[in-house]
Amino acid sequence: MARPRLVGRRGLQTGIVGLPNVGKSTLFNALCGVGAAESANYPFCTIDPNVAKARVPDVRLDKLAEIYPSEKTLPEFIEYVDIAGLVKGASTGEGLGNKFLANIRETNAIVHMVRCFEDEDITHVDGSVDPARDIETINLELCIADITQVENRMKKLKKDILGKVKGAQEESDALDKILAALEDGKSARSADLTEAEEELVKKICLITMKKVLFAANVAEEDLAEGNKYTELVKRIAAENGGGSVIVSAAMEAEMQEMGEDDKKEYLQELGVDESGCGKLIKETYRLLGLRTYYTCGPKEARAWTIREGWLAPKAASVIHTDFEAGFIKAATISYDDYVELGGSEQAGKGGKLRIEGKTYVVQDGDVMEFRVNK
Repeated sequence: MARPRLVGRRGLQTGIVGLPNVGKSTLFNALCGVGAAESANYPFCTIDPNVAKARVPDVRLDKLAEIYPSEKTLPEFIEYVDIAGLVKGASTGEGLGNKFLANIRETNAIVHMVRCFEDEDITHVDGSVDPARDIETINLELCIADITQVENRMKKLKKDILGKVKGAQEESDALDKILAALEDGKSARSADLTEAEEELVKKICLITMKKVLFAANVAEEDLAEGNKYTELVKRIAAENGGGSVIVSAAMEAEMQEMGEDDKKEYLQELGVDESGCGKLIKETYRLLGLRTYYTCGPKEARAWTIREGWLAPKAASVIHTDFEAGFIKAATISYDDYVELGGSEQAGKGGKLRIEGKTYVVQDGDVMEFRVNK
């Protein structure tokens, strides 16, 4: 199948935020395996954001490649942005805060990293380990930054309302709801907005409208069970409608130097079946509302990323832009059927191969072959 021009990545970025010295850059390096983010024991060692892609762990893809078998296995990736540490007063410019907040505003989701380990050799900007205080510090700065953004937008909307510009009053009403939430110390996403209102305010890129995943950074001995700090982070995450994962950034950094067999043995010794990085990447994938379908052939087995709810023609467009307009149909097998029956030919004989049309909503794990007009 010729693919002269592939669709680029969908521009999805997840920003890693937190106070200085909580392990953001160490985690970033481990996630993306690049070793590019400067990591040191002093505030603001990361000024310009580092950007890199992390491979999405996918045992399904490995299994499909084994069944076909395919010469190459091509996984999907998520892009992470290592954003410099925020401090109290960031919303008013403390610690180059305005610049850092602008970097966060450009991302699609946020991983909020929280220090959950004791170490006298690593400086804490507030002098002690206290996840609740640290989370509140960051959240407050993000809320204040969004208040400024909302107020500035509302000033511009006053002229549009007087000029009876379509949608101006509706947007202003939505911003009123958001402002009330922000002034109460709550996130913009907690405001009771309709889908239409959410679409109207999307253009101003409010930070607290983004989905958040909390990453509790622990010492390696706490990776399996967590500790009193991680329990607190988990509770706070639930109260804010988000999720949490436990990671050990320092341990993940050490594992970058190991072979795959040594990594598995090391994790088993710690009592875990998957690294914190692996769990974090998977949770980020879900956080962004992403799904995966697969294509299999003699040359490659490949994972493709789409948004939840995409129809088959749109899903085909991530392979090539022309595939959406030229879409005819899609031969589709669920992952479970493909594996159980041992491939596409056997699935066809077993009545598990379906021919789907333009209105088909692609399901996570579908194995697909598109028929298109060339």
